[in-house]
Amino acid sequence: MEGAELAINKQRVEHGGLIAFLILITASLALVVSDFAGALLWASLAALLFQPLFQRLHERWPGHRNRAVAFTLLIITFAVLVPALILASLIIDQAAGVYEQMRSGQINFATYFQKIYDALPLRIQGWLGNSGLDTFERVQSRLSATVTNSINMIARQALTIGANAAAFLLAFGVGLYVTYFLLRDGEHIGPAIVKALPLEQQVAARLAERFVTVVRATIKGSGVVALVQGALGGLTFWIVGLPAALLWGALMAIAALLPAIGPAIVWIPVTVYLLATGAFWQAIIVTGSGVVVIGLADNILRPLLVGRDTGIPDWLVLVTTLGGINVFGLSGIVIGPVVAALFLVGWQILSEQRQAYG
Repeated sequence: MEGAELAINKQRVEHGGLIAFLILITASLALVVSDFAGALLWASLAALLFQPLFQRLHERWPGHRNRAVAFTLLIITFAVLVPALILASLIIDQAAGVYEQMRSGQINFATYFQKIYDALPLRIQGWLGNSGLDTFERVQSRLSATVTNSINMIARQALTIGANAAAFLLAFGVGLYVTYFLLRDGEHIGPAIVKALPLEQQVAARLAERFVTVVRATIKGSGVVALVQGALGGLTFWIVGLPAALLWGALMAIAALLPAIGPAIVWIPVTVYLLATGAFWQAIIVTGSGVVVIGLADNILRPLLVGRDTGIPDWLVLVTTLGGINVFGLSGIVIGPVVAALFLVGWQILSEQRQAYG
């Protein structure tokens, strides 16, 4: 009896030692690859998103797996990455131009906000003054500072990218290299990871399925819809003659990722400014485009791409997306909703198990 207890205790110690070793070595590996965390994340997302394309090419060339992967990478590079880099360079160029105009005084957001305030009805002006807003001056300064800081941040980011071009190219190359193997071996890697998780296989499979669903919904659905809405917004601003239309279209695309806010947070202030400066026909065009064209794009495209139901309330998507961007930068657009989805499904599974056992 004592020998059996000793064997059990020894097994527990050895198992605990293995768990401790895995925790330590996993933390060490995370530290080693931390500089390439963003590249690895986006490589994984690209492999997950383009796995169906790879499978179709592999069906066309059975027995030539590497050729199918190579053609998939070529499509990703020239259909997605190259246009994205060109577009990013144009946006950065426009942001730098706006930044220089702000420094030289050619653009003064405080003056623009004052024009909007002066164009408001006297009753609204009086209400703002009675609300303790110092006759809008405090709001004006805060809005000016917010917009100025945003443009300054974009400009600083552009300078950082330029200064660290070698590091960017290295991370870019690592991302493509990892994507190659994840595409080629993804159908084996995914099940192996799910099987290795210290969870019941049914629970692990359910979490993995939820992860895949939310990632594809965020990128394929929200991402594509945001790009379309941003493109429509930038085209509208260009038609009415607004400067840096591409930059404001990019900001609209980012805003489109946020439920309950959306592109309206960009085009409504633009409309108010156009009305305040007497550009009535331009304001009518921006309003019509915002309500009819840009507004309907989400209602038409999202159901066609992935459907609307991802199982996450809009308010939680908003909070987790903003929080994810704040913590992880651009990657937080995906990480935030994924964390929210796994949180919800994890608690749902626990509740179901307690009900089953209770």
